[in-house]
Amino acid sequence: MSSGTEQWTILRLLEWTTDYLSSSDAENPRLDAEVLLASARGCSRIDLYTAFNELADDRVRTAFRELVRRRAEGTPVAYLVGRREFYSRDFRVTPDVLIPRPETEFILTTLLDLVGSDRTLELKIADVGTGSGILAVCAAAELNQAQVTATDLSDAAIEVAKSNAEKHQVGDRIQFVSTDLLESIPAGPTFDFVLSNPPYVSAAEYSELDPSVRDYEPKLALVGGPTGAEIIERLILQAAARLKPDGYLILEISPMIEEIVHEQFARCSQFGDPQTVKDLAQLARVVYAPRI
Repeated sequence: MSSGTEQWTILRLLEWTTDYLSSSDAENPRLDAEVLLASARGCSRIDLYTAFNELADDRVRTAFRELVRRRAEGTPVAYLVGRREFYSRDFRVTPDVLIPRPETEFILTTLLDLVGSDRTLELKIADVGTGSGILAVCAAAELNQAQVTATDLSDAAIEVAKSNAEKHQVGDRIQFVSTDLLESIPAGPTFDFVLSNPPYVSAAEYSELDPSVRDYEPKLALVGGPTGAEIIERLILQAAARLKPDGYLILEISPMIEEIVHEQFARCSQFGDPQTVKDLAQLARVVYAPRI
């Protein structure tokens, strides 16, 4: 992307960068190029399509060049632009939190299916390991009378989540608590639902993760123990002591630990039979069970 005499239109920048990122083994080089160029221009991706023939000025090209360099080195796009979409909402993200993934939307859709058609119920919901706050914020936004408690062990993550709650105008219905899982939440029948996308990568799997995940996203939010299910086992016991009868614990899991998680629920007599929800690839993605 040298200056030279070449006319660097928006379209030419996108084409060159797509080829360049392809050679760097980026998974979605064209999408990456569009997101990064839109960020450098301060516009939306859709605006690029009406500006293909416009020349990019030096300021835009300089900013874009730096973003592309860091992307080619492996930095995730979401961290470069500081945001990621989840459930049709835009969320701030930083390297202190996991990057939201489409699979996590299955927790939210499972919650909404269990709630049913009345979205005005005065529910109490806990989001454990809230990270960027995507589940807490979306639950509060979709269920407009719900009160949400969002916990995280990372104070930096809680600050990101708070900013997202304010951005989406639900901060008045979310209480943020710095704690390990639900430890500092008093035991008792408090919650109608406990949601969590907990750390569920095994220690062995962690070393095999793609470098764009392993080298950039917080390990604390990824590794769930030797098998990947140790933190989940603790959460099942803590949630059992804080859910109302007929409440639900809803967990995102790795397909590799589905059987282990079902066994963990079976060993906890306060829960009924767990159910599995599969994602679009027909892989086990969410396990939920009722408090009895």
